[in-house]
Amino acid sequence: MDLRRLLRLSAAGLAAAGLLVSGCTSGDSSSGGTSPESGAPAALKKYYGQKLDWRGCGVPDFQCATMRAPLDYEKPDGAEIKLAVARKKATGPGKRLGSLQVNPGGPGGSAVDYLQGYAGIGYPAPVRARYDMVAVDPRGVSRSAPVECLTGKEMDAFTQVDQTPDDQTERNLLAASYKKLAQGCAKRSAEILPHVSTIEAARDMDILRAALGDKKLSYVGASYGTFLGATYAELFPKRVGRLVLDGAMDPSLPADEMNRDQTAGFETAFSAFAADCVKQPDCPLGTESAADAAQRMKFFFNTLDTEPIPTGEPRKLGESLATTGVINAMYDESGWPGLRDSLTSAMDGDGSGLLALADSYYEREGDGSFSNLMYANAAVNCLDLPAAFKKPADVDAAVPSFQEASPVFGTALAWAGLNCAHWPTEATGTPHRIAAKGAPPILVVGTTRDPATPYKWAQSLAEQLSSGVLLTYDGDGHTAYGRGSDCVDTAINTYLLEGTPPANGKKC
Repeated sequence: MDLRRLLRLSAAGLAAAGLLVSGCTSGDSSSGGTSPESGAPAALKKYYGQKLDWRGCGVPDFQCATMRAPLDYEKPDGAEIKLAVARKKATGPGKRLGSLQVNPGGPGGSAVDYLQGYAGIGYPAPVRARYDMVAVDPRGVSRSAPVECLTGKEMDAFTQVDQTPDDQTERNLLAASYKKLAQGCAKRSAEILPHVSTIEAARDMDILRAALGDKKLSYVGASYGTFLGATYAELFPKRVGRLVLDGAMDPSLPADEMNRDQTAGFETAFSAFAADCVKQPDCPLGTESAADAAQRMKFFFNTLDTEPIPTGEPRKLGESLATTGVINAMYDESGWPGLRDSLTSAMDGDGSGLLALADSYYEREGDGSFSNLMYANAAVNCLDLPAAFKKPADVDAAVPSFQEASPVFGTALAWAGLNCAHWPTEATGTPHRIAAKGAPPILVVGTTRDPATPYKWAQSLAEQLSSGVLLTYDGDGHTAYGRGSDCVDTAINTYLLEGTPPANGKKC
């Protein structure tokens, strides 16, 4: 598994609207004395000046289009890439504010699916009334020249490989599984693989901004989408409009430190789940203390390592799939009751519930096929940062620090850092601080017990950005906007509609 994952929204998140504001504005974000494509390099004029051909796309009230961008920005006259774009036009009332681009994270999450399934219908009504809601599947993702790597059967085998190797044979098998994934990507996606970096995706967003007729970019990015948004601000600080970076990543961290921080984040989330679980009469981990619940969880994982259990289908539930299922439930506290039920069933010998959670994490369909989420996830991450670990011996040395960060998940998540060791393309990015000097206020949002993007990352990014403003949500789950806090939603809505950020350091 790879830790750097996308936002997953609960049913509660879909329904939450928060305290809404209507606000006033000084005008349309596409207005001004300069054209949206001004400042574009001469070699990219044909892309910045393109007109999008909007059409129906099978979802009521949404339109779709295809945008062109250079495959390689260093060779703008070379091959092109086609990117899938969708929008839902502003519904009114109120003066239109231009476009609001959205991205759910990942890397590898489909922004088009996110727009059509949530943002275009679930964002607060005053925001949807005054912005055209827009999404582009980043290059390599879903409908935009997707990275492909394995067959469904091969991916099934990959997800079941033991992530906590006990001997050299198991270490070799795990290393070989990562190597097979890398070789599959190289075989099936050789052309696109070197060109799916976050920098290139951010440059695509600027072409889309111009094609939409917006002078400046307004944007809401969640999880990895915050890194994408911060990268845009670094490249184009003068073109930043209103940027919300929710569940922030810290661009200054190397991959091993990032993975270790996330491991601690999942431990924090599990501790919160365990503390809640032991208060419930149906808690399968006991009713004594969170520490005892964690010990029982570890014991159960260890049992599955040697004795997988039935699931009602040919795949059995071993330690790797069970760990993935539990981790998936950490993204949203509304999933805790379902996790209790799944754990209860699994401890009674039925692994179907935890298997369903793992399949949801991997975006596995009932027919055994997978979305390209995990392939794009690896492709972008392995291009953006040098590998966390190059060989199994590196992981062995790091395991104690990961176990300290998380007694429950540490060993498995340490070995997950081997995923880029055999990647066929060299990393083009490096960890670095992002200041985006010259940008207007950028709103950074952090949740105190976020499992996937630890709160200290939001603190760090807000401090790095020369115009960063930190909004804190004291709560559980991954990200904060639209998850039930009127305080958070009102602050973000006011910023998006009026351009006025909350006071730096505001807590909800």
